[in-house]
Amino acid sequence: MTPEPVTPESVTPESVTPESVTPESVTPESVTPESVTPESVTPESVTPESVFTGLKVLDASSFIAGPAAATVLSDFGADVIKIEPPGTGDPQRRLSSVPPSPQAEANYGWHLANRNKRGMVLDLKSPAAVEVLKRLVQWADVVITNFPHGTREKLHLGYEEVTGWNPRVVYADLTGFGDAGPDARQPGFDLTAFWSRSGLLASTRDAGAPPTVPVWGSGDYTTAIAVYAAITTALYHRERTGQGANVGTSLLATGVWATGTLVAGALAHGTPFELHDRKAPANPLINPYQTADGEWFMLVASPTRWPGLTRAVGHPELLEDPRFADLEGMVRHAGALAELLDTEFRSQTFDHWRDALSRERITYSLIQTPEAAARDQQLRDNDIVVPLAGVSGLTETVSSPVTLRGVPKVPAKRAPDLGEHNDEILAELGFGPAEIDALHAGGAVPGTPPQEPPH
Repeated sequence: MTPEPVTPESVTPESVTPESVTPESVTPESVTPESVTPESVTPESVTPESVFTGLKVLDASSFIAGPAAATVLSDFGADVIKIEPPGTGDPQRRLSSVPPSPQAEANYGWHLANRNKRGMVLDLKSPAAVEVLKRLVQWADVVITNFPHGTREKLHLGYEEVTGWNPRVVYADLTGFGDAGPDARQPGFDLTAFWSRSGLLASTRDAGAPPTVPVWGSGDYTTAIAVYAAITTALYHRERTGQGANVGTSLLATGVWATGTLVAGALAHGTPFELHDRKAPANPLINPYQTADGEWFMLVASPTRWPGLTRAVGHPELLEDPRFADLEGMVRHAGALAELLDTEFRSQTFDHWRDALSRERITYSLIQTPEAAARDQQLRDNDIVVPLAGVSGLTETVSSPVTLRGVPKVPAKRAPDLGEHNDEILAELGFGPAEIDALHAGGAVPGTPPQEPPH
């Protein structure tokens, strides 16, 4: 029997059923450029199963740390709905254009912290928004917020009200300085709470130099992993007990954790070393050095590697020098040893020292610029930099640093336009066409704004 030919007219929604689509019916010949259209490729059709496939996350946070925690969940398959205020939305949409951020055509910061999400505009100050927020919370497994204490309660995002709507929810929050104490309600950014208050910024400079401005956002992305860890811990707790949880952290807490060695030393009443002086370091085996071609590298050599280091720099006779017989001697004569190493390292190119140090198994690293790091093949070989779909002028982004070997991450796609999925989400929450129109008319969920410039 000869099968009937397949024509566009013969393929209807009714004719394509789960039973009619089998592994045998989908062949390389059956998938052609004409058969794959924008309408046929949906997030559901290309998203692989991952750890958090089916997990629902309401991202009611702004800037970087909270949204980035939700992005890590989305990397592993979570369905994340991000809500933003009317007007210009989350301030993170504009931070890529604020100096000293690199100037670029693409809004790289927005896509980094908010990829793979659906977006909705919701005016939390509108009485009509309360019912929308309530249904979002009831839909969610996880709610993330970074509104300050006091403000979040006014916006119906306080823990008691949220868990009243959904007792099993994992409620994750982020503050600048913690939940208690005189500064609990003080606003904080990573430059202030993470870097400045923790002791980290005061320690990250050379002797005689004033404090500087560190890489802004670095504390936020570090804190995002702490928020993610808190959420996953709570999800495991819920798996075991069936109960929701109230979890969180602060920029101050993660900043102190990052400065843990020095703060713990202070708690032990230790005597700190002076600020770092490259020409007279506390330990000349841990010091940056410059090569003949102007490159800088960081040397981190343990005392057990001292014999190999003397061979690498071409001075094995240093093993007989009583000044450098042990680490205590090296510290006492740090200036002399640093000067000797400085002179030798400046005599050859970095390529020479890379071979010489690697041959002796000495730990070091080239001090790269962000631009050099972005070109580094090591990042691609380890999926640290990954393809990003849907953004003009931006084909790659930075992946989250968590890897579950053998389990794929979701392919990264662009972050949402402002209010892009308003009506889709409202319909999923059970609002009818007339109710959606009323929400638009009242401003609780403004109508879809004009589209942003092409991605």
